[in-house]
Amino acid sequence: MLRRPLLTLGLVVGLGALTTFGVVRWRQVVPAPPPPAVVPALVAVSDPAPTPEPPKPRVSAVEVRRGDNLVRALVREGVDQRVGNDIAAALRQRGVNLRKLKPHHMLAITWNLNGEPIAVQYEPSPWLGYAVVSTDGTWEARRSETRPDVRVEAVSGEVSRSLFEAVENLGEPLQLVVDLVEIFSSEFDFTADTRAGDRFRLLVEKRYAGDQFVDNGRILVAQYLSDARLLTGVGYERGRPGGFGYYDSTGRSLKKSFLKSPLEFTRITSGFTYARPHPILGGLRPHLAIDYAAPVGTPVRAVANGVVTRAGWDGGNGISLQLRHTQGYETMYNHLSRLAAGVRGGSRVTQRQVIGYVGATGLATGPHLDYRVARAGRFVNPLQERFIPGDPIPADERGAFLDHSRSLVRRLEDEAPF
Repeated sequence: MLRRPLLTLGLVVGLGALTTFGVVRWRQVVPAPPPPAVVPALVAVSDPAPTPEPPKPRVSAVEVRRGDNLVRALVREGVDQRVGNDIAAALRQRGVNLRKLKPHHMLAITWNLNGEPIAVQYEPSPWLGYAVVSTDGTWEARRSETRPDVRVEAVSGEVSRSLFEAVENLGEPLQLVVDLVEIFSSEFDFTADTRAGDRFRLLVEKRYAGDQFVDNGRILVAQYLSDARLLTGVGYERGRPGGFGYYDSTGRSLKKSFLKSPLEFTRITSGFTYARPHPILGGLRPHLAIDYAAPVGTPVRAVANGVVTRAGWDGGNGISLQLRHTQGYETMYNHLSRLAAGVRGGSRVTQRQVIGYVGATGLATGPHLDYRVARAGRFVNPLQERFIPGDPIPADERGAFLDHSRSLVRRLEDEAPF
């Protein structure tokens, strides 16, 4: 009796199971949508504060004054004297001659944060510098050198009032005038013959430290045009030590046994004559000399190598100096204010050496130099005398010199045409 219900129940349960599992197996499954994205809120972020730079050592400069030595200059800037002595000792140990420290030289001092000096820099020239550095309580000097940058440049101008003014108007150092005059000092008397309208041009070695001009080096070639007369001076290094000199374009030496003038720059106030009205004694008297007007103290040069035969007071000539030279020549220099140190009877002098200074001693109405030249005991006009020239370029170097001369002159003419 009970078997039918149980069968019925089993069928019901089996159909239910079939129905349930059949749905799971065959139904298309639709995936659930993803959860909505969460957008983070914008947060304003400021830039981080800059990191402050650490304090730097302080650098101060001190200018050397007249009468200063290195230690005194450092002490004036606040360096302890004991430290200054140590710095000076380090420089001396490095071979520095501190006696050459000059007014207007500059010292740079570096200080640490405690106000103590840790380095000193000293540059005696644009090419040479020293740094004295403190290391573990001791001072050590270090040397540095800069090689000059040499550039060859043309310089040209025209004389209006004076050669000095013409060169100064070009912005050139006045030493350039001295160097130019020196080249032609045996050929041309710049004190007597310079004229307005004279023209000059030259190629000069100019020395630079970086882009800063420092000074001029040698003149390589120079030309001076005066009254249709063209002087040419070519610098040439002979094949021997110290053989640099100036020659004309054919190789003839421009250095003669006598200079044209014992003064570098002045003017002639009285020439060589046998009948000049005497400004003090009156009447016509011979004036067998050349008078050069110049301020008291102007240096007087020996016009040639020689021996001093007389030096001192000589009546109306005032303080006077007489030299004996080769080939029977003698020269006299009168009305000096004083003699140069070491110039006395019997001493030897060299050409261009300063032997005295212009004055107005003796019978003189004003400061000037009375300059006389005698040959074989007879006075001659020094402006007309033809003195012995120096040695020319030797035959075995003549070809090389002529090539060198033509090249320099051609470049000068191209870069600075008259």
